[in-house]
Amino acid sequence: MPTAESYGFLSTFPPTQCGLASFSASLMAALAAGDDRPEVGVVRVAERAGSPASPLVVGELLTTDTAGEAAAAEALNRFSVAVVQHEYGIYGGHDGESVIEVIRRLRVPSVVVLHTVLSEPTAHQRTVLEHVARAASAVVVMTETARARLLAGYLVDAGKVTVIAHGAPTEWVRAGPAPARGASALLTWGLLGPGKGIEWVIDALATLRDIEPLVQYTVAGETHPNVVERQGESYREMLQARADRLGVGHMLRFDNRYLDQATLGALVRDADVVVLPYDSTDQVTSGVLIEAVSARRPVVATGFSHAVELLSGGAGTIVGHRDPAAISAAVRHILTGPGVAASMRAAAEGLTSDLAWTAVAERYRDLSARLQEAAAAVPA
Repeated sequence: MPTAESYGFLSTFPPTQCGLASFSASLMAALAAGDDRPEVGVVRVAERAGSPASPLVVGELLTTDTAGEAAAAEALNRFSVAVVQHEYGIYGGHDGESVIEVIRRLRVPSVVVLHTVLSEPTAHQRTVLEHVARAASAVVVMTETARARLLAGYLVDAGKVTVIAHGAPTEWVRAGPAPARGASALLTWGLLGPGKGIEWVIDALATLRDIEPLVQYTVAGETHPNVVERQGESYREMLQARADRLGVGHMLRFDNRYLDQATLGALVRDADVVVLPYDSTDQVTSGVLIEAVSARRPVVATGFSHAVELLSGGAGTIVGHRDPAAISAAVRHILTGPGVAASMRAAAEGLTSDLAWTAVAERYRDLSARLQEAAAAVPA
């Protein structure tokens, strides 16, 4: 077993565009920036083989390779701790069950990070997650809601479960007053596809035309690759047609590029309101929500579980799902209510220290150190 501090990740990884890939890249960078510069590497989960886009990629686990689990585990066993990102849809087998064999083959302590905890899983989804948790040394969830749901709905050892928040960059906080401009900036970002709820914000724009300066709604991000493969750009085209039909096409702007962190950070800093109008009520982790609050941007979000938990202290407003009137009222209140936006920014400021990637990485380092100490104490 390796003795020096090092971290091997099992995850999707850039250039793959998804939340897990971004999460892993950010956490790896924060871990590697520690005082003793521990080694980090990733076994990249992908549908097809490709040239490693980063020297950090030490192996690949292909979803189409039924015999790749052993090689993936051996690559991770080079590190002192394996950090496994779990989402049903990224691994091979029924409900991603192939990841179980990778974890079982690990000889080093393993931390499994759950990005989804379903409130109503199928029987097989429940079984897969229970086997994953049983094989892991520790399980990380990112919210108290996720922890409660996991322990109530699945057979999981509570002593294994730790809550560590999703991280966020600290450099996205605006320094100084807002820039002078001719529009009130609303922003939603992330990979685009049905379920994002963008149509309800477009409907809300029709009742916000009287606000001065004019409301400008930016939807930033490419369409999710899986959506493009199945449906092309039909969702984005539907949204634009909806806006044109309502007479608010001039208030809607799509930025359908894949934005690097610096460009996205500048866009977030300039936003007056971040809108998260997601249709799902089940989402226990939202990286976009964490990033918006960490940037101290007022948030309007539908009542998915992570938003309800994080915004309860006043950093944003919860609205009903598929409710344009509620979205419109909340946005108007923030943009025109005296002191409303400032109050939300102040509430967000009280949350930011625990959400910085440096603080999150330190939590993972502490957890990993405890796991290594426990492993060392077990007789060979």
